[in-house]
Amino acid sequence: MTGTATTDTAGGAEPIRVLIADDQPLVRRGLALILTPDPAFEVVGEAENGAQAVESAHRLRPDVVVMDIRMPVLDGVAATDRLTRELPGCRVLALSTFDMDEYVVAALRAGACGFLPKDISPEELVTAVRVVHTGEAAVAPRLLTRLISTYVRAPQRPAPPSATPDLLTPREVEVWRLMATGLDNAELAEALDISVSTVKNHITAVFGKLGVRDRAQAVIAAYETGLVEVGRREG
Repeated sequence: MTGTATTDTAGGAEPIRVLIADDQPLVRRGLALILTPDPAFEVVGEAENGAQAVESAHRLRPDVVVMDIRMPVLDGVAATDRLTRELPGCRVLALSTFDMDEYVVAALRAGACGFLPKDISPEELVTAVRVVHTGEAAVAPRLLTRLISTYVRAPQRPAPPSATPDLLTPREVEVWRLMATGLDNAELAEALDISVSTVKNHITAVFGKLGVRDRAQAVIAAYETGLVEVGRREG
């Protein structure tokens, strides 16, 4: 996954407040049982649909919402969109299955900081929540690329109004292109023979000029603008 994060509650840091939203009680309980024993996390509540998730988030003010995409009343995509607009400090980590790629992409467009399949290991969930809490995208880059490749059809889709690739410098375009092929920051630094801190500066500039909030949305924009073509691996 992209990004790194650490939380040292022993050193005085506040635990990461987590809200779990899933329409299946067994899934909610299982996710809570994974996170609760770790003092770095505090599970502040559970929700059984998207509307309840939004209401609970306003009331409980979690740092991260672990959000199932397919739920009754209000689905996870619509709930994510509302949370992104109404509580911008609240990060959403979407959960889905591999056979619902279009919902995953929709959740990322709506503002989710990442997504995971429901068959992840407990360790992967813990790492993802930590990463999302930092504002990074908790998505395995190559998995993200493959999922988006199967769904986004760049030649048939107009570029999003917020995407302004013409404003990017040639180096920023190259960073964006390589990012979209699945390279993490260290791999980008090696490929371009620059430092990781310089890579981070370029990525920040790319995000600002494209009008996206994280790596996941930048990858989607790369496919939709045709910078990276579906089915073609660049490197």
